[in-house]
Amino acid sequence: MWHQTDLSLRPYPRGFHLITRDIEAALPELRGLRVGLLHVFIRHTSASLTLGENASPDVRRDFEQFMSDLVPEDYPHFQHTDEGPDDMPAHLKAALLGPSLTLPVRDGRLHLGTWQGVYLCEHRDRGGARSLTLTLQGE
Repeated sequence: MWHQTDLSLRPYPRGFHLITRDIEAALPELRGLRVGLLHVFIRHTSASLTLGENASPDVRRDFEQFMSDLVPEDYPHFQHTDEGPDDMPAHLKAALLGPSLTLPVRDGRLHLGTWQGVYLCEHRDRGGARSLTLTLQGE
């Protein structure tokens, strides 16, 4: 079985946001699978996806702080600055973290670790709504 759908996420502020429940809610077909894979792809160049700790908001704040320190907005050699000081750093952060995840499915659920959750990594101050393509395969 193959199934594909798009998921539109509301605008989030800059930071790392748990979206596991949004993904699961968009895929009622997930419950019918014994085994499979879910591929999640974000269709933007200034936001990304990653898997992280799903309990403590401190972890998400630390992710954001580390990425902001790693790719600072005031880096003097950026040439792509037409869309504001957060744009080029957002592209670099998105390239480092990546646009997709492939997640296992078992017995009608995402087969994640106890403390794992899917993060939307919003790298812009006001990135706007984000679109994901969810591709599910399995039996």
